[in-house]
Amino acid sequence: MELRQLSYVEAVARYGGFTRAAERLHVAQSAVSAQVRALETELGVTLFARTTRRVALTPAGEMFVARARRVLAELDGARLEMGEITTVVTGRVSVGATAVLGPYDLARALARFHDRFPGIALRLRSGLITGLLGALDGGEVDLVIGPVHADLPARFEALPLVEEQLVLALPVGHPLSGTGRLTLGEFRDEAFVCLPEGSGLRWILDDAARTAGFTPRVQFETHSPQSIRELVAAGLGVALLARSVAEGPDGPAITVRQLHAAPAHPPIGLIHHRDRPLTSAVQACRHVLTADPR
Repeated sequence: MELRQLSYVEAVARYGGFTRAAERLHVAQSAVSAQVRALETELGVTLFARTTRRVALTPAGEMFVARARRVLAELDGARLEMGEITTVVTGRVSVGATAVLGPYDLARALARFHDRFPGIALRLRSGLITGLLGALDGGEVDLVIGPVHADLPARFEALPLVEEQLVLALPVGHPLSGTGRLTLGEFRDEAFVCLPEGSGLRWILDDAARTAGFTPRVQFETHSPQSIRELVAAGLGVALLARSVAEGPDGPAITVRQLHAAPAHPPIGLIHHRDRPLTSAVQACRHVLTADPR
């Protein structure tokens, strides 16, 4: 087994096919295919299910790619650390982050990066994911940490960090705040609190409500997930809310309930632009921010 083979398998999984992987690796597609087949023969398993239309990981392939990514990440880390010995990394890095990051401790990660690379000027920008991706497009930020939605444009690449969940937030004493799981349809006549149109959370609410057969009446809009909790606590409506925000220690008391067939919250990940070369400072930051997500 060779590191080259690990890189090829990871690239095929990441880019969804042999052709795109070969383009990204700047090698011939035949070389990628041959190395993957050789590795499958050595391992005695099939890593990819190949059809005329798509290439997908098999269960064995998913297990192997997860380990391969850990090995490659460790190798990247070793290269980075060796580089630190021989050179002082300087430069600038601008990181954009949403308010909802689940269990990811951004402050701790940024402090670790600052301690390790004091010569790099670090800037943090907060906002909703739509605006931050626009800033990434415009070169205003180098990296974005936030929810990775399924419709993330192909020009962005995301590295998963942690998982998040959605729960139903209710005012304390709400008539439906008893035991047992609820369905979103039970709240069709309720006022909702949510982020504005165009936000990921608003899209999730609208889609889940449509599946349940109604259009949510969003009576109060706010630009902050934390203020959603505050408005719910004041009795102004109910809300879908990230569990980390709903159950966090900072904020007024609300009732948190799980939903039957709850809509999925996208995973939290680190996003960068595929077509923009990463400076050594940005590469160092990306490595540190993804090394220990919690």
